[in-house]
Amino acid sequence: MQEARLRGESLYVVHVIEDQEQPGPDANAIVEEAAEYLAERLEGVEHSASILVGPPAATLARSAADSRMLVVGRRGDGLRQLLIGSMCEAVAITATVPVVVVPERWTPGDHLGPVIVGVDGTDRDSAALAFAAEAAAVRKQPLRLVHVWYQPAIYSGDLPSIGEEWWQTAKHRLECLADELRVAYPDLPVETEIRSGRPVPEVVAAATDADAQLLVIGGRNRRWPAKLPGSVTRGLLEQGDRPLAVVHDLN
Repeated sequence: MQEARLRGESLYVVHVIEDQEQPGPDANAIVEEAAEYLAERLEGVEHSASILVGPPAATLARSAADSRMLVVGRRGDGLRQLLIGSMCEAVAITATVPVVVVPERWTPGDHLGPVIVGVDGTDRDSAALAFAAEAAAVRKQPLRLVHVWYQPAIYSGDLPSIGEEWWQTAKHRLECLADELRVAYPDLPVETEIRSGRPVPEVVAAATDADAQLLVIGGRNRRWPAKLPGSVTRGLLEQGDRPLAVVHDLN
């Protein structure tokens, strides 16, 4: 609902059942309750709620193919609740539009920090940066580019000059990306932050320390279940405590 209001877009809510012949006693009630909930809170914004039939992840991904984004909830916290094959993992991998995974206890109005985008220096950054910049712009909040610099143990201590060179190179690349965004979005404050350590805990810490409203990362569209999500994507899905947008570079 927050995204629909901010962007002036319609909101399409769906409940997926796998078997049309056995929809279960609560399917219609769930959709009716959702429709009432939207009607009470989204005056002036076009919205609808309906039942779709099919495998949940594939059906959601297919239904969102022409949408701006797909939003799904994540129940519980941590690794024990997010098992291999979970619906939000599957959707995050297979969808062709940005997928925003929202933790169960998240309340948008309680968090007023920047939008953070994780930058890893690969070709996945482009789509994620564009999505994050737009998200920050509509929120009228800064955009912060976070890169985690990880020095392999084989180099630590023995070759400090190599570590310093890598650090400076990462800093230069991050500032170049930030400058490009400042030109494209002149009214958007763009910040940069480099951290040292392992990517997942450092990105989570960066988002927590800044009280980020949204964390954005790049991803690659893959077929499910032939491939699992990348280690960073999966780690952030497991450990993150705020909405995570997985934005695929489809080029």
